[in-house]
Amino acid sequence: MKAVVWHGVGDIRLDDVPDPKIIEPSDAIVRITRSAICGTDLHLVRGTMPGMVEGTILGHEAVGVVEDVGPAVRGFSPGDRVVIPSTIGCGTCSYCRAGYFAQCDRANPNGPSAGTCFFGGPEATGPVDGLQAEYARVPFAMTSLVRIPDAVTDDQAILLSDIFPTAWFGARLAEVSQGDSVLVLGAGVVGQFAIASAKRQGAGRVFCVDRIPSRLEQARAQNAETVNFDDEDPVAVIRELTGGIGVDRVIDAVGVDAESPSTGSPPPDDWTPGGAPAQAARWAVDAVAKAGSIGVIGVYPPGFDEFPFGLAMNKNLTLHMGNCNHRRYLPDLLDLVRTGVVDPLEFITRHEKPTAAIEAYETFDRREEGWLKTVLDVA
Repeated sequence: MKAVVWHGVGDIRLDDVPDPKIIEPSDAIVRITRSAICGTDLHLVRGTMPGMVEGTILGHEAVGVVEDVGPAVRGFSPGDRVVIPSTIGCGTCSYCRAGYFAQCDRANPNGPSAGTCFFGGPEATGPVDGLQAEYARVPFAMTSLVRIPDAVTDDQAILLSDIFPTAWFGARLAEVSQGDSVLVLGAGVVGQFAIASAKRQGAGRVFCVDRIPSRLEQARAQNAETVNFDDEDPVAVIRELTGGIGVDRVIDAVGVDAESPSTGSPPPDDWTPGGAPAQAARWAVDAVAKAGSIGVIGVYPPGFDEFPFGLAMNKNLTLHMGNCNHRRYLPDLLDLVRTGVVDPLEFITRHEKPTAAIEAYETFDRREEGWLKTVLDVA
């Protein structure tokens, strides 16, 4: 089969690889119909999230059709349409039972203390081959698959594999509640869903900071109050618009590959403390009101250690962060899509064939206008 494979920093290829097989009784094989390219994939390609193993298939977002199941899989059958949560959980350990699927004790082959296991990630997360392929092996299928309602299309469901749940989780981390003012840092697709999530969790006003005009326009279409950091000081603008107080909540949807306010370019491979990622963290702390809260869903690798803790402590801030427990939120979000409350299709800006995946990565990496979310039409 064809798959997008990581060979080194800046070196990914569309390779012929062996078809996946059932290894454990709880496995399923899924024929992928839609996959997608995520900002986290770019961290892996750029090397800002280190530790990738050569030969790992990339991708952690997919929907498809069950082809085969192991003998321990009792609730799914060949032919079922399913969405695959990006993070993997066994469903039986104490963490999964409490809803913390991203901290499953059994999914990560590196052991219980290793933390999150997700498809297509670095060695510390497994590694488990990813979903930018024609077929995928899905461990712990009874937990790691969710059936797609007939009324939900593949294009709608693909954004529930990772993006929508992650954004919803971000609003929960930020403790968004009725009437809150919320700042979303980053207007990429996660930021767009964070705006939608904050509004549906009760936010009274939502602000959004970015620099790409098409993304800011998309945020305004959701009635978010936008700030272009190339033109204005975002902290000063937020304070002015909130009567000098700051916002109640902040959702950081940026992560380590933040762009520099002065150049608008991603940080170099050898970025140092005080660069763009540290700036995004400082904006979050500076723009939030005293006793406010910050939810971080943008990806920061273990090497990142620049956060203004002193300022945050002096303001009595609450900080929550982490990898999304996708399986926890997926069923309810599928219902929002099925009933028409949210339509994810407005955030898909590109469809590409897998044969164009490498070029799509390059274009997405350059943050060109109009490349908000790219879906790979595998079927």
